[in-house]
Amino acid sequence: MDPKFNEIATSVENEIFKVVFFPDRIYHSQYLNATRSPRYRYNVQEVRSYLDFIVLKGEVYLDGQFLSNFLRVEYKSSRLVEQTRERKRLIKDELIAWIRVLPDDANNIAEGRVKLTYCPWTDAFQAEIWETLEPPENSYHDFQVLDQMGYNRPITRLRQFNPALRDIKSLRRLELAFRESDRNLPTGYQISDNNACWDNAYLRSHQEPRTPEPSSSQNTIEDQNYLINFQRGWFLQTQDIQPVRYRNAMMDNNNPDRRDDNVIDMRWIVQRELGGSMVFFHEVTIPPGKVEGTHQHIGSEELYFITEGEGIAYMRVGDDPATDNYPTVEREVMGLGKRQFKELPVKPGSVIFTKSGGMHGIRNPNSQPLKFVAFLYHTV
Repeated sequence: MDPKFNEIATSVENEIFKVVFFPDRIYHSQYLNATRSPRYRYNVQEVRSYLDFIVLKGEVYLDGQFLSNFLRVEYKSSRLVEQTRERKRLIKDELIAWIRVLPDDANNIAEGRVKLTYCPWTDAFQAEIWETLEPPENSYHDFQVLDQMGYNRPITRLRQFNPALRDIKSLRRLELAFRESDRNLPTGYQISDNNACWDNAYLRSHQEPRTPEPSSSQNTIEDQNYLINFQRGWFLQTQDIQPVRYRNAMMDNNNPDRRDDNVIDMRWIVQRELGGSMVFFHEVTIPPGKVEGTHQHIGSEELYFITEGEGIAYMRVGDDPATDNYPTVEREVMGLGKRQFKELPVKPGSVIFTKSGGMHGIRNPNSQPLKFVAFLYHTV
């Protein structure tokens, strides 16, 4: 890492961005497994995170000589802890990570499992996957590091990952899911995949415009895992992205706004590529006379930013006291029956921000399309 980076990151005008630089800075110096011995040095090339976990990739050097490329996975397990408690089990000291490596060369795609062990230094379950555990010729491993190496150890190797790890820069994507250990402690009974608790991104799916038929299941891709993407930037033209169409979105069958022609379009601009707690960023087009039904958010927050046209947004009475003077109407809420809402006029520049527990919806009573972009993210 260039030493000038420290000066840039700690300058007064950049203090607000400390959180952006934190992962790269901390992992260049400590908390990696082989740093128990000063003979080892890591060159961390990329760091990515999503919710409860962090993935790092880079190089390991021994006595100044290149030794191996590596991946490191750290997982905090807060969601998995809650699931195992429901089954009256405890996480204890180890978990299992399912990993699929997706390098540029599709011939080198591979998947495997690795055991994560609890590390008090990072307060997380972790493992490092090295391309090789063999020392260079005429050299040897330090005993403090050697005792961490091997099958189901904190420093391990998956033979099938070697082609992808060999060209670490071309390894741009990983898919991951986490499950509890394969044996329950202290009783020792085996836990199968079917009986295990999994953290697989909340049964996550993403949307692709595979057919123009509204609300078609063909447009929903069931991933059921997390995606880590090491790409550093995207340049996108929204108009080049084909929309996915939805009929009577966020509505029950008894909603009076339901009609066969009540179809809205969503351009899914960025989805699984996002990090942190973000779920998606998309553009919604509501044609004249159409409606997106009122609905409640639980465990997520969403922000609408109106970019084109005018319409009516709905926010539940009491969600924002500043709306008290707006008209009150009754609306059908998906899955929850009727509720009282404030009717809010929106235009370009208007923002509807809904926290977990809040309710919102939107309609276009005018003759021109109503467009907005929406951000949705998990609350943690």
